Amino acid sequence: MKPKKESQLIEFWLQLRKNKLAVVALVLLVLLVLVAILAPVLAPYPYAEMHPEDSYAPSSSKYLLGSDKLGRDVLSRLLWGARQSLEMGIISVAIAAVVGIFLGALAGYYGGWKDNLIMRFLDVYESMPMMLLCITLAAILGPSLRNAIIAIGVGSVPGYARLTRATILTVREKEYIEAARAINSSDAIIIVKHVIPNCMAPLIVDITMNVGNCILAGAGLSYIGLGVQAPVPEWGAMISEARNILRDHFSLSLYPGICVMISVLACNLLGDGLRDALDPRLKN
Repeated sequence: MKPKKESQLIEFWLQLRKNKLAVVALVLLVLLVLVAILAPVLAPYPYAEMHPEDSYAPSSSKYLLGSDKLGRDVLSRLLWGARQSLEMGIISVAIAAVVGIFLGALAGYYGGWKDNLIMRFLDVYESMPMMLLCITLAAILGPSLRNAIIAIGVGSVPGYARLTRATILTVREKEYIEAARAINSSDAIIIVKHVIPNCMAPLIVDITMNVGNCILAGAGLSYIGLGVQAPVPEWGAMISEARNILRDHFSLSLYPGICVMISVLACNLLGDGLRDALDPRLKN
């Protein structure tokens, strides 16, 4: 007889596998992560290595995707840029999810004045558009990869807090929660071991989709000069560097733009697949 967790994982995979687009998206994301990790090995040249004599070189056996104005290999910079873009997406989502789930768990589990205080704080928080808040925080902290990650993470907190609270409100009066209270389990143990794990399905879906949104936000910050700084490559920064030469060398913006598009699309498609696989109402 298979362990319960193993059988649940198998059932989840069988459900996910029915969605072909989600499987393709999962493969793409795994490949992107591998590319980011193996960029030093896969890149034909160091990302900052310049060959001035080959400025704006077309695609060739020497430069598969051509070179930029400083003669730097575009393919190498795209591969290295995957590392910065995925780092911004994944770490900023992790920051937002940890803080947001904590606030949402407190508000949803305790209710009363704590719920009102936290939710009114989030109302004020959300009165400023997320991207504008990220730009403001990044400008205050200073342009860098670390500060862009912090800005995006802080700006994304309210969504996770609201989703966590809404989900917890549906489970906090369940029988297993009452049983945990009956054996004098502390609130911290009940929240961590019983409440949050039973609220993770919608959170997993939201986290997956928001990785793509945070990659896009990171590219936006880099585009306006508040994210990754030269000479370190990042897809948004690469688009920004080439914006003044679109007519003559549009491919320098096209390639990083396609990378951003594929990453965001893959996250959204995988999120849709996870939602269907984790929703018991959609299981056959």
